[in-house]
Amino acid sequence: MDEKELARALEQEGFGHTYVWQDGPNAWYPEHRHATETAHIILNGEMTLTVGDQSNTYGAGERCDVPAGAAHSARMGPGGCRYLIGEREGALGSAAGRKA
Repeated sequence: MDEKELARALEQEGFGHTYVWQDGPNAWYPEHRHATETAHIILNGEMTLTVGDQSNTYGAGERCDVPAGAAHSARMGPGGCRYLIGEREGALGSAAGRKA
């Protein structure tokens, strides 16, 4: 799937706002929370996402979701990371990684 198809797929799942974001090598986001559920589909590079005491690294073609209100942090890989983000209002669930 290309980026537009991936964005359409997220929209069909109820992620009303989608956009592409890019971070440089080893960029780091300290623990924070979002009011919305977020889905991240890695387009290239890698991201290590930590939710609670569990860390997982995701690469191109993989997806990770973060529930609304969940405390999490993220570190990008040595080559940076470019990813598609979807935001869904009022959704609850658990963080999960899967192939997009």
